[in-house]
Amino acid sequence: MSFAQPSLKGRALRLLSGREHSRAELMQKLQRFEEEPGSLAQALDELQAKGFINEQRVIESVLYRRAAKLGTARIKQELQGKGLEPQAVSAALAGLQASEHERALAVWQKKFGTVAVDGADAARQMRFLAARGFNAEVIRRVVAGRRGE
Repeated sequence: MSFAQPSLKGRALRLLSGREHSRAELMQKLQRFEEEPGSLAQALDELQAKGFINEQRVIESVLYRRAAKLGTARIKQELQGKGLEPQAVSAALAGLQASEHERALAVWQKKFGTVAVDGADAARQMRFLAARGFNAEVIRRVVAGRRGE
């Protein structure tokens, strides 16, 4: 083994040192470096057994980084894209539903701050919030300027 070519485990640890990755993400990123069939799965099994790969930490990391800026639908899509268990994703998103309005209002306030003056402005504000994955009803309430639920 030379220093020029790190092992699969070394590559995985290098990726994990930057941010949390799910097992599926690591499989996808490291698949091209696998020389013997099954060696990647074995390396990831060892890392998972030692606690380096933890899907709950991946979920918490995404929620911590993205919840303040994105709606529940966009976060759900991001978590599903990481190949996480659907039950774990559903459980994590249950808590986000309650704060959807407050988060949308904060994002809207930071970007726009004032109620739309005409239909074109309102449509632009709605598209902005929709692109970030917020619920349509929440978007209508926020853009209309109604602060309460």
